Amino acid sequence: MTSAGFDDHPERALLDRIEKYYDAAPRHGARNEDHGPLTLFVREGQGWPFYARPARGLSGPFQAADVHKVRARQRELRIPETFEWVAETTPTLRAAVEESGLVVHEHPLMVLDPCTPAAPVKELSGGISVRIVSADDPILPSALAVPHLAFTEPGTHVGLAGTLHLAEAAAARVADGSVERAIVRIRAGLTVVAAAVEQGSALSAGQHQPLAEVSEIVGVGTLPAARRRGLALAVTAALVADARSRGAATVFLSAGDDHVAQIYARLGFRKIATALIAEPAE
Repeated sequence: MTSAGFDDHPERALLDRIEKYYDAAPRHGARNEDHGPLTLFVREGQGWPFYARPARGLSGPFQAADVHKVRARQRELRIPETFEWVAETTPTLRAAVEESGLVVHEHPLMVLDPCTPAAPVKELSGGISVRIVSADDPILPSALAVPHLAFTEPGTHVGLAGTLHLAEAAAARVADGSVERAIVRIRAGLTVVAAAVEQGSALSAGQHQPLAEVSEIVGVGTLPAARRRGLALAVTAALVADARSRGAATVFLSAGDDHVAQIYARLGFRKIATALIAEPAE
């Protein structure tokens, strides 16, 4: 069943391409369980858990009972009770999700205009350089750790977490197997990591996940103590350049909020829809 709202949306073809990506990307590291109109992706092995989302090609109808069923399965598997979808593609899911007791968060879904020229390489102060991080690069642990610290202190203000916290977080990424899993994905071409580096440590980092001719930019974050220096924007520009070099015709991301969306707009990203994430109230 398709949504009339989606049929009338001027970005229908683009949103459909992103929907295909959302359905296909988790399948490289997860098994999928069909629960009526919803699909639950369950990660195989350790790593960041996946989520539930509408079954590919369906936009409803959805009932709170459908959501409760998936939430019960998530609790059984001891994984987060999270759901992700696009408002314009599946407009009827929100009511069922909220009726089930989950809280819905809105995030601008942005796509890079294919006509946007490549962003010029920005000169960063203090000897900071931006580069793509290879699987055997010694800064990989800190590049994986930076976003975790950034999301612990959300926002764009200068925060408390600094290099000492980063060293501890990087060691934790090695200990929990995150680095080894990232190495496998980098070598398989499923993940590309970029970082702003100073004195052998990543101050800002992010990733893009290429699949066919589409890639999503994810997890861009800056060490809270190093914010307000243009690092995240430089990292994003590096990810965009790499994605394009790999043949990605569609590059997209979900911004944290409208303020962050304005920052990404400087690189040519524009909002086309609203990404929704549902989770239990804190």
